[in-house]
Amino acid sequence: MKHVLFICSQNRLRSPTAEQVFANRPGFEVASAGLNSDAAVPASPELIDWADIIFVMETAHRNKLSKRFRPHLKAKRMICLDIPDEFEYMDPGLVRLLETKVGPFFNVR
Repeated sequence: MKHVLFICSQNRLRSPTAEQVFANRPGFEVASAGLNSDAAVPASPELIDWADIIFVMETAHRNKLSKRFRPHLKAKRMICLDIPDEFEYMDPGLVRLLETKVGPFFNVR
């Protein structure tokens, strides 16, 4: 079982959408979190440790995550999706972007 973590700022739009889109893929468990102090589900050392791979929505998220959780990221694979904060939850355009950018990862074992 691979553990996949999606990270954005507030965990209200982009990362929860990604979690929902990929929630039922066989062989994977997915979760999402945010880096802001007011995030719906705040990123934590436990979530970082749990994840095998981490997808961040923006370069700023990668930088913030690296700064805040450096000791927990040593052997982690982190991928920046370059998806701007301009989508609503489950926006069809966001879902298409996620399927295009992240979907192939879920097809490879």
